Amino acid sequence: MGYLGELVMLDALRQRLLKLRRAWRRRSGALLLGFLLVPLFASLSASLFTGHYRLFLLKLAAFAIWSAAAMLISKGIREEMDYEDALLARAPVWPLKGLGALVLGSGVFYLGWVVAGEPLWRSLFVGALATLGAMLNYGLDPRQDKLPDLEDVDPHHFLKSLEQARASLAVIRGRNGRIHDSLLHNRINRAARRAEEILDVLAQNPRKFREARKFLVVYIDGVSRVTDGYLAVEEEWVDPAMRDRLYRLMADVDQRFYQELDRLRAGDRFDLDVQIEALKQQLKER
Repeated sequence: MGYLGELVMLDALRQRLLKLRRAWRRRSGALLLGFLLVPLFASLSASLFTGHYRLFLLKLAAFAIWSAAAMLISKGIREEMDYEDALLARAPVWPLKGLGALVLGSGVFYLGWVVAGEPLWRSLFVGALATLGAMLNYGLDPRQDKLPDLEDVDPHHFLKSLEQARASLAVIRGRNGRIHDSLLHNRINRAARRAEEILDVLAQNPRKFREARKFLVVYIDGVSRVTDGYLAVEEEWVDPAMRDRLYRLMADVDQRFYQELDRLRAGDRFDLDVQIEALKQQLKER
């Protein structure tokens, strides 16, 4: 094996190790805080079994505070991982890791001052150290949106449009779960997957957004109207003619969209006027 082959293997190994590290980080979250809860739980149980009920309640409050800190930090880590994995994304709404660190520091302060009876200044100092340590260990939350630098597309509008499209697809999938006609259900499900594919392509190449936006809006609206129209009628009362029209509409929409997706991936311009008008006409005839 030559030098170049060894470099390729080393790079592949490095990428593999990075993936394993990220997977472990996502799963483990605030695992260290979970371990620290074990001795507190043991002390809590001892107070209960020895009849020190006031101390038991005080420790129970401390346990709840620490548990809340662990959950906040774990959720913050997962949101940060999703943010890092995405090519474009909004920053998390709440700085959960920072809030978790503050809650943890409050729990340490409470445990020292109220439960253990330590002096106020010492409890404050140790609580502040716990907050600082958590922030240094888990890092700060992302605070800036990851947006592409586009000349002819407003990045905020682009990201909002993608979010709205994904939300609409989630609604369509939810409605499709109530459709028991297996053929129609499968075609709607396949159509939703096609839409998700084009959203992924647009996320990879936002400069194609202006070309694809109109077609995507009409397409998702068309699938939504099919599910709405079908669910508006009791399933057993759907006449065969209407059912057949829906089958043909979804098959044609899926095929048309598949062709446009290929063009988008190939870098060709969408044949928007013809395709959109044809789809709109089909929806009217439904």
